[in-house]
Amino acid sequence: MTRTRSISKELNDLAGQEVLVKGWLHTIRELGKVNFLIVRDGWGFIQCVIDKTAIVELRDIQSESIIEVIGTVVEAKQAPNGVELHNCQIVVIEAVTEQLPFELNQKRVKAKLDTFLNHAQLGFRHPKRKALLQLAAGVMAGFRHILTANDFIEIQSPKLVASATEGGANVFEVGYFGKPAYLAQSPQFYKQMMVGIFERVFEVGPVFRAEPHDTSRHINEYVSLDIEFGFIEDHTTVMAMATTVIKGIFIHLAENYSQSLNLLDISIPILPYNLPAISFSDAQDYIYRQYKEDCRGEADLAPHHERWLGEWAKKEYNSDFLYVTGYPMTKRPFYTHPNPNNPKFSNSFDLLFRGAELITGGQRLHSYPDYLQALKSRGLSPTGFESYLNAFRYGMPPHGGFAIGLERFLMQLTGAANIKEVTLFPRDMNRLEP
Repeated sequence: MTRTRSISKELNDLAGQEVLVKGWLHTIRELGKVNFLIVRDGWGFIQCVIDKTAIVELRDIQSESIIEVIGTVVEAKQAPNGVELHNCQIVVIEAVTEQLPFELNQKRVKAKLDTFLNHAQLGFRHPKRKALLQLAAGVMAGFRHILTANDFIEIQSPKLVASATEGGANVFEVGYFGKPAYLAQSPQFYKQMMVGIFERVFEVGPVFRAEPHDTSRHINEYVSLDIEFGFIEDHTTVMAMATTVIKGIFIHLAENYSQSLNLLDISIPILPYNLPAISFSDAQDYIYRQYKEDCRGEADLAPHHERWLGEWAKKEYNSDFLYVTGYPMTKRPFYTHPNPNNPKFSNSFDLLFRGAELITGGQRLHSYPDYLQALKSRGLSPTGFESYLNAFRYGMPPHGGFAIGLERFLMQLTGAANIKEVTLFPRDMNRLEP
């Protein structure tokens, strides 16, 4: 008779029963009179009491070998899930005989980042590294959950496009049946088009930036959590939605991913009811007054400026988040709506999370003539943007949106030193595998 496999999280309900478990050989603990074999499956650990004969039989295989164990479930307070297996029969399904590049049965992986990334398909098996990926899944699930609850429709836009979304040069060009195409920098054009169909849309998908960065904050392919919605007042409507989404993600993580959060010793940030905000100009003035660094007249904030502003928000408002509003139009894409009262500045914002940019968003142009003028002012030709511009020829409401970088979110939440630590198979200037 074929025996049904049990998984680790089910065993505390099966005390006294004989079960079959399967997984990876995590470690063997030789304690003399009592010895333990620890099996790891996709949900946790299973402690098996074994004798010296079994230890001898397993001595020629390495950890990470695939094994199955038949044993009786016995209550044991110190064991994972409060139970362990006795009277164990062990079968090796797939033996690992090669030395691992680093050990996975330690509290943390002791390997340099490049070594880890070269063997990421192995390294992410470590419980703490695996927990990072579970949190990534949780952030995406929470994002979907809160937006679906607010009547948004999920879309999936093309990743091969005919023109650069941002109108810049930092795009990956690919051959497309004898003519050039590009990997999408963002789903911006398509999500705006879809506002004219569904009014409220969101997308979870990869984006590609051919920026020659080699920093701890940047990668060339990342997961973007995008939304766009219509009939807004201005960028403050978008900020309110961004706050709702961020809070919804954290609620979802707290309710459904407590095990991963606890394993990584992460506390959910406490968000005030209204997240604090500061204008771009006031932020520059503060930096000048407080740090005697004159960045007034610059079109953007440097990373250390964002860090200083994050410290200010924490001190003044006890908030890990801070909106910076009204960036200069010269720093924003052509589709950004200018401030009607001061067209040199935009109806846009960044949301800083613990002193690092997490979200960029704002109000978009919605009038076709305004788009033609915006392209002209940037020295861009409407040629190549026709299919995008057509959406605005036939009636588009005032609208806006934003994007969250998944990996940046995880980096700031977990306190990781490098974004590659929280990225599944990262792509940078030098890495295309694994």
